[in-house]
Amino acid sequence: MFSLDDTLYEIMNKYPEALDFFIANGFEQLKNKQMLKIMGKNITLKTALMAKKINQDLFVEKLETFLKKDADVDVSLDESKADENSDLIIEGVLPCPIRIPLLEGIKEWVNEQNEKNDYSISYTLKSANLGLDWVVEKVKTGNPDKVSDVLLSAGFELFFDKNLMGQYMENGIFETHLENMNKDFCNETIDLRDPKKRYAIMGVVPAIFLVNKTSLGDRKVPETWADLLNEEFEDSVALPMADLDLFNALLANLYKDFGMDGIHKLARSYKKSLHPAQMVKARTRTPEAPAVSIIPYFFSQMIDGTGDLEAVWPKDGALLSPIFMITKKSKADKIKPFMDLFMSNEIGTIFSANGKFPSTNPNVDNHLEEHQNFKWIGWDFIYSHDIGKIIRECEEEFNNDVQKSFTE
Repeated sequence: MFSLDDTLYEIMNKYPEALDFFIANGFEQLKNKQMLKIMGKNITLKTALMAKKINQDLFVEKLETFLKKDADVDVSLDESKADENSDLIIEGVLPCPIRIPLLEGIKEWVNEQNEKNDYSISYTLKSANLGLDWVVEKVKTGNPDKVSDVLLSAGFELFFDKNLMGQYMENGIFETHLENMNKDFCNETIDLRDPKKRYAIMGVVPAIFLVNKTSLGDRKVPETWADLLNEEFEDSVALPMADLDLFNALLANLYKDFGMDGIHKLARSYKKSLHPAQMVKARTRTPEAPAVSIIPYFFSQMIDGTGDLEAVWPKDGALLSPIFMITKKSKADKIKPFMDLFMSNEIGTIFSANGKFPSTNPNVDNHLEEHQNFKWIGWDFIYSHDIGKIIRECEEEFNNDVQKSFTE
């Protein structure tokens, strides 16, 4: 599988899913892609564990168990890999907490469709934490025939980068529209329906605050996203950098509201990047614990109501990282049954109840209270800006600021 003499880069190149494991087990530096390339190619696993004073046998055993578990899941649910010869190809990523129940429903549906239709369907739907590099390579060809007929993705980076999907969207290759939408996302304050009918939003990943009252001290509990940018929160806020879709949505939204100055202030507030599950477990009373962590709403369900942690839904809305679907206009007739599946009450309920990722299905009760509103970047801003370019520039400014703070 792997050995102690393998470099970190070799291990993660072979097992991309291992990155989250390393980050969650003492190697936070690897969240920085540049650090992974530089450090990972030159340091063996054995050397890295020795430097961190981590028990080698225990770490290896845990990593092997983690990789085997992930492999077992893939074998049982990903038997149907996207075949380029299929008449309908579905590809993309799904949020980790709801991926398995969604795959179970999709697998059963695909098998039924392949039995009764005179056209074939295949799919590859990976975990969102693995990224979309395998899809991007096809997109870069500029050939619509190389790109899947249905693409699913969380976040903004791929679909709204004018150098990537932009070329296909402008040429009318994809057309997707949901006329009926859940009232939680279609009301006097928000409308997730795309006016240009290019994108459909199937559900959302809302981000909220997790406040550690002990680390907060005598500071006021933050109530809005602007509060987190205040000077009093310098070196106090944990960001979801391991969740690139959510982090990119955060950058894009703050840039819209506060410009690049907001990104610089976010870098000032940044303390550390933890996996959401780690943030919830961070009950430590030491100064190392962040005062505020930005986490997906789903992970707030892990709080047991005791201790120092408090989940706070921002007054100006939980920040949205949408789960998008785009479909090829030329294959609308073959794609419609899949759209119907994804807009079914069954799939909508998986989104809302099992994963706490509110569904846009109009028939689903998301069990949201009146104060649980949302912060949405808006279609006007999306269509009047190059979101991909904005995210790249914001990431560069943020990383530069953070690196400067480490060297000062």
